[in-house]
Amino acid sequence: MIKFYDTLRDKKVEFKARGNEVKIYLCGPTVYDHAHLGHARSAIVFDVIRRWFEYRGFNVIFVRNYTDIDDKIINRANEEKTSWKDISERFIKSYEEDMKALNVKEPTFKPKVSEHIEDIIQAVRKLIEKGFAYEAEGNVYFRVKKFKDYGKLSKKTTEQLLAGARVEPGEGKEDPLDFALWKKSKEGEPGWESPWGKGRPGWHIECSVMAMKYLGETIDIHGGGMDLIFPHHENEIAQSESLTGKEFSRYWIHNGFVMVNNEKMSKSLGNFFTVKELLKNFSPNAIRLFILSTHYRSPINFSLESLKSFESAFEKIKGFLAFKEEIDKFEEDLSEFTFNEENFLKEFESAMDDDFNTAKAIAVVFEVINAVNPIKTKAYKTGKVSKSEKDAYKKAVKLVEKFLKILGFKLEEEKKESKEDKLIELLVKVRSELRRRKIYDLADAIRTELSELGIILEDTPTGTVFRRK
Repeated sequence: MIKFYDTLRDKKVEFKARGNEVKIYLCGPTVYDHAHLGHARSAIVFDVIRRWFEYRGFNVIFVRNYTDIDDKIINRANEEKTSWKDISERFIKSYEEDMKALNVKEPTFKPKVSEHIEDIIQAVRKLIEKGFAYEAEGNVYFRVKKFKDYGKLSKKTTEQLLAGARVEPGEGKEDPLDFALWKKSKEGEPGWESPWGKGRPGWHIECSVMAMKYLGETIDIHGGGMDLIFPHHENEIAQSESLTGKEFSRYWIHNGFVMVNNEKMSKSLGNFFTVKELLKNFSPNAIRLFILSTHYRSPINFSLESLKSFESAFEKIKGFLAFKEEIDKFEEDLSEFTFNEENFLKEFESAMDDDFNTAKAIAVVFEVINAVNPIKTKAYKTGKVSKSEKDAYKKAVKLVEKFLKILGFKLEEEKKESKEDKLIELLVKVRSELRRRKIYDLADAIRTELSELGIILEDTPTGTVFRRK
């Protein structure tokens, strides 16, 4: 039984399935620059939510869109003296490179706004026919006050909204709260022909139309960052439900912000780190571990130092997994070791069923590692490991690999030996030779230098091995 916090109901609810299919729509990026860590968090959070539904036996249809025509895209195109299409295609490619590196699964559908203009025009036309929208000076606006449930997602009243609203000169709005469904193109701006003249879609209508085109009039889960609750998702509900007369999304899930010095990471504040920048110095698994070690609804405070600590934490996981290949080399004794994998599996599944608590699930991963680590310590100290201990360690490795796969970590790549590992192995061999020749001062110097770099050498009866702190 999967439970999660539903923004619409403002509480944790049990997911009620409609058959074996789960339809999820995630608001994707506006593609005018490289993806930053905030984009990565949203993508990874919903990647794990998708994976968990799949683990629980559901067939997930997952849609993540691209907003490929927007003021920011047009402005960047003007700055670079190129077309909006060149900008959007360049940064879609960049985004997809980042998602692949982070092991985010490909969406079932990834629609672009520019490829659904006719669908959007038809939706706007129907809203006008039903009296929910009106044309003014080449723009089309949605009548907010005609939709009686407006504010039900964000818990804002129209009175509260009206206090901060204002009408720009020449907009032609009937009410300050009304929002654009279709925007008239300004001089030199790109646009498409419509019944109201040349223009382009408003931001909110784009997602409504694309969600319903690929997932039907009522979808199961709509997701995005908390900054999208209002006005974007609120407006999506208003226009979609006015259009169909049906519930637009049965559940709403929103992830928290990435913070830097207690401020939201964003391009406008200039305090953001792109995924590409981070991948130059950190592994994709370290970034995923950093994001998933905090509950998805809570803010994450980012620093390079914290990311380094998660790199070290994943190195510990790698070291644990790698020892499986060595364990059979050790002589056997007759000691017994009990490892109850079923208890750990139940604990992991319980964490994930309870609002996708990845932080608790990752804690279970380390509980498994700590439970069998005495076997590794004993092996290095005595050179002996019983059959019972070997079996327990291998079961633990298999269980951890299962958990990591569910959480979307990329293990195949991590198993490959890096150039750095080969260099460390060379230094270990040199140190062993120095010790054999009784040149202990140089051997100790190598050990000390490696330790300062975070590499711990362990001298065992079968030889010296290394691990990262």
